[in-house]
Amino acid sequence: MKGTPITEELHAYIVETFAPEDDLLKRLPAEAEAKGIPQIHISPEQGKFLQVLMGAAGAKKVLEVGSLFGYSTIWMARALPPDGKLITIELDPLHAQTTRENVARAGLADRVEVREGDARAILPQLAGEAPFDLAFIDAEKAEYLDYMDAALRLVRKGGLIIGDNASARGLVWRTDLPEEERGFALPIRAFNQRMASDSRLLSLLVPIADGMCVGVVR
Repeated sequence: MKGTPITEELHAYIVETFAPEDDLLKRLPAEAEAKGIPQIHISPEQGKFLQVLMGAAGAKKVLEVGSLFGYSTIWMARALPPDGKLITIELDPLHAQTTRENVARAGLADRVEVREGDARAILPQLAGEAPFDLAFIDAEKAEYLDYMDAALRLVRKGGLIIGDNASARGLVWRTDLPEEERGFALPIRAFNQRMASDSRLLSLLVPIADGMCVGVVR
């Protein structure tokens, strides 16, 4: 059985029942759009799914690659214990500053640190702050394998590595990808393949929103 199709009505039920947004989360996307920040953030049910995974892993220290405007950051930081910490890496200065502002508005500045710059340069610098309990990857798709390699060095055994957009807009399986989609879908396909085949991980692509590839570090 392939599963129950997610209709608009079923999706609305899931969000309203399990992942309702508060007023702040509802406002953030429109505010970000007014600043010219793209609307490519995770969905509310993905935010709640990340919280569930954090709870299952007992996560106290979380790493995020790609904060955009802090929507996913806030979802995850809200699931941290009072002494927890989330480090989020963001390349774009406007996105990084917007994330800082939004995290402060959410009352989470004591648990979140935004590190601005290229994740490929910053991730190796985090070795002294490891181990992390969970790494969430949602940034430049062409660099996903680099982020994964770094996460495998930083996340503890039993911790989680999660990659967003694992379905690549539903195109990840296609061998006849349109030219304009290859730059997006092919790196994700390579990431999924590594997640599925690396002996250090127990992984599955979960078809939530645009897909999340979840791996437990062995």
